[in-house]
Amino acid sequence: MIKFPRPEARPANPRFSSGPCPKPPNWKVESLGTAFLGRSHRSRIGRVRLRQVISQTRELLKIPGEYRIGIVPGSDTGAIEAAMWSLLGRRGVEVLAWESFGQDWAVDVTAQLKLDCKVKSADYGLLPDLSQIDFNSDVIFAWNGTTSGVRVPDGNFIPSDRAGLTICDATSAVFAVDLPWDKLDATTFSWQKALGGEAAHGMLILSPRAVERIESYSPPWPIPKLFRLNSRGKLNEGIFDGATINTPSMLCVEDCILALNWARDIGGLSGMMERADRNAAAIDAFVNSVDWLKHLAQVPNTRSNTSVCLAFYNSKIPIGREAELAKSVVGRLAAEGVGLDIGSYRSAPPGLRIWSGPTVETSDLQTLFPWVEWAFNTELVALTVTTN
Repeated sequence: MIKFPRPEARPANPRFSSGPCPKPPNWKVESLGTAFLGRSHRSRIGRVRLRQVISQTRELLKIPGEYRIGIVPGSDTGAIEAAMWSLLGRRGVEVLAWESFGQDWAVDVTAQLKLDCKVKSADYGLLPDLSQIDFNSDVIFAWNGTTSGVRVPDGNFIPSDRAGLTICDATSAVFAVDLPWDKLDATTFSWQKALGGEAAHGMLILSPRAVERIESYSPPWPIPKLFRLNSRGKLNEGIFDGATINTPSMLCVEDCILALNWARDIGGLSGMMERADRNAAAIDAFVNSVDWLKHLAQVPNTRSNTSVCLAFYNSKIPIGREAELAKSVVGRLAAEGVGLDIGSYRSAPPGLRIWSGPTVETSDLQTLFPWVEWAFNTELVALTVTTN
């Protein structure tokens, strides 16, 4: 059996998971020694730290002053479900689904809230027809499909004079894309993606139009406390002023502040975007250099610059054994300790999913690529031998 030489250089950080994602470069656990622990998050000092997360997020993302920013439980999932449970029901609903999470939000709307919902879907690798969306309805969509590597190219498909609200799951896009806030009414993300923060905490950003909906409309279903944004007919302003719905981890809060400080120090949003774009370009160059790997996202300007999804294709791969090959390649990279957690999402086509967000160093990606080629060639030969 043919043996291929193993590469010698190894990534300094082999963590390329799409969530939780790599910590910022030079991160040290000792830096969390200033965390506000063992005290109430509702105390004056605790509120100061929570407000700091909100204010720095606003500054870095250039969020308009009239938009509310809140910290909510349940990561990005909790944030978008709080938005759906509190905002939907006044108008029709359309959900755009071109990957697993969009499908999840469609199930929530139809099976849980039991609303008449139009689902505009597309296969992995493609977007639905953005020109066919009815913005008289409330529209739910992911800016960047974490499990498909497909993102909307910009916000031009959203009209400024829309009657409905836009609810945007931006968790794999925020801090890597310059989001058009005037086109977004409820936007959600978590700290664990582009910031490399810890899981279980979500962020919810509301436009004035979304606030008006909350204060003028009461949904017909009971709203769990963790999703409840209305208090006595008004927006619960405390959520957007550091008074969280439930107890947050102040250790995670401190970790988020460290990440926000790092983002500020590398140039803010533009610096974060530049790093993500550079990383995505490095992956693209590697894909173009081999004849057995392709982007899952078929249209170049819809390719994610954070969660890059790739598929194997080669005439030598035995028919029907693509998933087996992908699993073997991912397993070998993990066993070598050079590429951790880079298998495609369980419901996506078999292949690789490599996080290229701002916390990833381009040099680590470039060191990973020879290992990917080695693992592919090695596993393909082994698979071919067993097939024959």
